[in-house]
Amino acid sequence: MIRSVLMVCEGNVCRSPLAAALLAERSPHLEVMSAGTAALDGHSADPIAIDLMRERDIDVTGHIARTANLQLMRGSDLVLAMTRAQLDWLLSRYPFARGRVYLLLHEGAGDVVDPFRKSRACFEACLKQIETGVAEWSERLRADC
Repeated sequence: MIRSVLMVCEGNVCRSPLAAALLAERSPHLEVMSAGTAALDGHSADPIAIDLMRERDIDVTGHIARTANLQLMRGSDLVLAMTRAQLDWLLSRYPFARGRVYLLLHEGAGDVVDPFRKSRACFEACLKQIETGVAEWSERLRADC
């Protein structure tokens, strides 16, 4: 049974905090965390990400970026990466996690676009992809309960 999910992107200030917040909202029974492969450790979520979540009545102002590490990987039943490169990075460093690390979007759907330092429109496109992936995973996780 899956009890904890780790969302992973690169800097842990845009995509993975959004994905974690959305999954936590949809699946309150799960412990949902986020981290980055090259996190901007100690930074808060991007201001545009904060605004987009606020519009959905979700508060991510308390988010603090951190790097994916052994403790997070061992403590996560499921790890969802935003890109194939991030998935490969995770598996190269934590081979024991094979079978628990997947892409947020279905194979063939591509990577979740990185909106870092880009326009609000780019953030909105990214968020749309994340919402699709989170909806699909929350359905799968609900079916597993």
